[in-house]
Amino acid sequence: MDVAANLKKIDNNIRQACTRSNRNRDEITIIGVTKYVTIERTEEAINAGIKNLGENRLEGFLEKYEYIQDQAKWHFIGTLQSRKVKEIIDKVDAVHSLDRMSLAKEINKRAVKPVDCFVQVNVSGEESKHGLAPEDVLSFIEELKVYENVRIAGLMTMAPHIDDEARLRKIFRHLASLRDDVVAKDLPHAPCAYLSMGMSNDYQLAVEEGATHIRIGSSLVGQ
Repeated sequence: MDVAANLKKIDNNIRQACTRSNRNRDEITIIGVTKYVTIERTEEAINAGIKNLGENRLEGFLEKYEYIQDQAKWHFIGTLQSRKVKEIIDKVDAVHSLDRMSLAKEINKRAVKPVDCFVQVNVSGEESKHGLAPEDVLSFIEELKVYENVRIAGLMTMAPHIDDEARLRKIFRHLASLRDDVVAKDLPHAPCAYLSMGMSNDYQLAVEEGATHIRIGSSLVGQ
């Protein structure tokens, strides 16, 4: 599997989605999700032009970070246990899974500088997924103002793995609408400019509905 060829195809699909939705390609960041692949394959992705990497397990992240360090920006995209925060927080550029006050408190305590965090929202309402209920997002973010090292960069959601385009669009639009509600509050600690949504199976729809960060694993680096 040629990562460079995969990236070229993905980039072309993003450009087409941008054309359809009248967006600028520069607004979209590809996060290469490397959780299932080797360090060698991860380095292949970097050499192909990937500048942002996503990991969802502490052990996998630390193992790759030891080799790759700051050759890429690191995004922690999985559920983060509060007791594990101290091991990663000053190595990652963003946390995409902030979903509870105890985690925010620990990030604030352990970080040496403000950390970009995405609030995870369970838009689809699936019991198997983590994240806040949409109706709780605004009050949660307002309460975070006491934590000077927690900067709310955006919102994140995981859509169900389905082929129902109408339902997927509805989920992505709901997250975009919530983001607009946060932005309208004009909170200094929560610029909330970004939307982390869309994966290998649905990233083109996500881009059309406003995604700024798409998390691509299998179609970029394989399983």
